Amino acid sequence: MPPSRPAQKSLQHRTISSAVAEELRRRIVDGEFSSGFQLRQDALAAEFGVSRIPVREALMQLEAEGLVKIHPHRGAIVSELSTEEIDELFDLRALLEPRLLKASAPRLTEADYGRLNEILQEYSSELRAMHISRWGELNTEFHMVLYQHAKQPRSLAIIANLLQESDRHTRLQLSLTQGMERAAAEHAEILKLCTQGKIDAACTLLKKHIEGAGQSLRSYLEEHQKVSAKK
Repeated sequence: MPPSRPAQKSLQHRTISSAVAEELRRRIVDGEFSSGFQLRQDALAAEFGVSRIPVREALMQLEAEGLVKIHPHRGAIVSELSTEEIDELFDLRALLEPRLLKASAPRLTEADYGRLNEILQEYSSELRAMHISRWGELNTEFHMVLYQHAKQPRSLAIIANLLQESDRHTRLQLSLTQGMERAAAEHAEILKLCTQGKIDAACTLLKKHIEGAGQSLRSYLEEHQKVSAKK
């Protein structure tokens, strides 16, 4: 039996809203839409050539990801970065990711190591080219390839979500705190330790790597807030 027209219409709205959400997410993460920027449904619908329904659905999705806040009278606003949010995201990552690496690392294959080395090489190229939009994507892929054999699907799903939520923060941390070279060096060392079978040492460094990124971003935000308060 062919699907009904209402079902087709619903699917079409979901597809459009996903595309709108992806583009808005990119603009927020890349810094085109800064914290506090108001996202007007009418203007966005006109820009994308769609109705307000998929735009509203896209904004609700971004709110669930923590990128947008929807206020009753102000509409959708790009979320402010808070130190509390930074602490929670990076504390959770530091707790879960070493456990996943410990379970997954012994099962990594030659093909996995090949891909991980490719990611590091591409990261270095994008770093030299200052292609900020790729840093977060490559960081996420590097971590997820490391953990893919952990056989802990729920924890993996949580980390995938946390990496997506912290993507904006990661790009800020890398670009604003000069953390690019440190991240590249620590990724390479984590991979080297895994290759050598030194899994415990790799897990220890991974925890330090995540905590250091969080602390670096937190320090930047606190300093930025002090400067803003003096103006």
